Amino acid sequence: MAISRPTLAAIRFGYGLRPGEEPPRDAEALLAQLDQAAKRKPRFPREGAGGRRETASRVMSLRAAEAKAAKDGKPNESIRKETQKEALQIYRQDAMARLAQAILSPFGFHERLASFWTDHFSTSALKSLPMRMVVPLYEAEAIRPNLAGSFANLLKAAMLHPAMLIYLDQSDGAGMDAPAGRSGGRAVNESLGRELLELHTLGAGSGYTQEDVRAAALILTGLSVDRRALEVVYRPRISEGGSISLLGEVYEDDEAGSQDHLRMLEDLALNPMTAEHVCRKLVIHFVADEPPADVVAAMTAAWAETEGDLKAVYRAMLDHPRAWSDPGQKIKRPFEFVVSGFRAVDISDKDLSRLLDEMDDDEQEDDGPMRKALKMASSTAARADAKQRAARANDLTLAALQRMDQPIWQPPSPAGYADLASVWLSPGQLSERIAWARLMAGRFGQRRDPGTFLDAALGDAAGQNTRDVIAQAPNTNHAIAMVLASPEFNRR
Repeated sequence: MAISRPTLAAIRFGYGLRPGEEPPRDAEALLAQLDQAAKRKPRFPREGAGGRRETASRVMSLRAAEAKAAKDGKPNESIRKETQKEALQIYRQDAMARLAQAILSPFGFHERLASFWTDHFSTSALKSLPMRMVVPLYEAEAIRPNLAGSFANLLKAAMLHPAMLIYLDQSDGAGMDAPAGRSGGRAVNESLGRELLELHTLGAGSGYTQEDVRAAALILTGLSVDRRALEVVYRPRISEGGSISLLGEVYEDDEAGSQDHLRMLEDLALNPMTAEHVCRKLVIHFVADEPPADVVAAMTAAWAETEGDLKAVYRAMLDHPRAWSDPGQKIKRPFEFVVSGFRAVDISDKDLSRLLDEMDDDEQEDDGPMRKALKMASSTAARADAKQRAARANDLTLAALQRMDQPIWQPPSPAGYADLASVWLSPGQLSERIAWARLMAGRFGQRRDPGTFLDAALGDAAGQNTRDVIAQAPNTNHAIAMVLASPEFNRR
């Protein structure tokens, strides 16, 4: 089945078609999104980067004070509960803003790249309560501003953000010959060094050794986090001094501020094995589970010629004919599926805000005497109705992604989410998608013409068999659900 380039561009390289939004015509239109999107701030963190640092610092300070009081035998349970409640609410608001960002942005290719790189440099909001506030900041500060520049700059921004160092426990380690190491209180933490080589740069099986992992870890010693200011700092007391050899290069500790880790990151960014590993992942993500070798080769050549200029690497992928052939090779991951579903029904910013409000209304349990009095006056039926609305809103958004095993900012490991059809084609996954399609049809599919919706959601990607099934559906809701559950809608 032939699919037009605009349709394929929107589905394969973006988050799908949206009524009233012109799909990108070709590779140039996709690449133009990168400069256009860079001029707009993301919808998260909700209070902006500066405001989020203040909020996170305040919450962490309160938690630290309560922990100290509890240790002294004077626990304050109310502080612990209030800070926990605030952090969880902030996470939910940010997660919904992240969902809205992907749904409402006209720059689908840029949004897909933001998701890819946030996953490549995975951190998790589940690491700790404060991380629920820090991980959204990480994507907004480290990933999005750097995804169209050099890989070296993106690598440094991601690896040297507080979220990454907290996630991989960098502050807990120390060099073997560092004062903190010699005193016996700390040991070398290899987590950051291992993930740097295995996941973020060279890739597993590229030939590095355990000695290289340890060398990378030693070069990174000294890096820590000021958790009150949420800034990365260098602490000589935990830094390994002297010369360290990694992959044939010698790195010297610099007493004026330790720049050896920056040179290591720059060297790793230019390593041909890094280019091969990252380009292969990009092709797997966008084109096919079995990446065409000629597409990967074109991208690695562009990497070498431009010293890792990511826009040139993306261009090499998009300019290759194989990137536009054989539609339907990839299964949409849950986040892509849900986002494309909301785009297909043309959900508005107002509707998304209403869904968040419905979830938040059910969380406001103890907001003071006035609310308590109102609750006492309200009927049991009204309270039950509010809970049902909240549950339905959650089931369409954050809870749906949780059930489908791709909750926002909560990857299962530093390796991120799987990007292969075998993971997302299980019976349980398909059952959840069908259930979600029915919920969507019930909430947003009423009073729609099924044929018009099919064209809006899939354009010329819809096959004749799917058109026949939709035409024979017993009612509108069933037809809308069948569109969202169709093979064409679940593939890209």
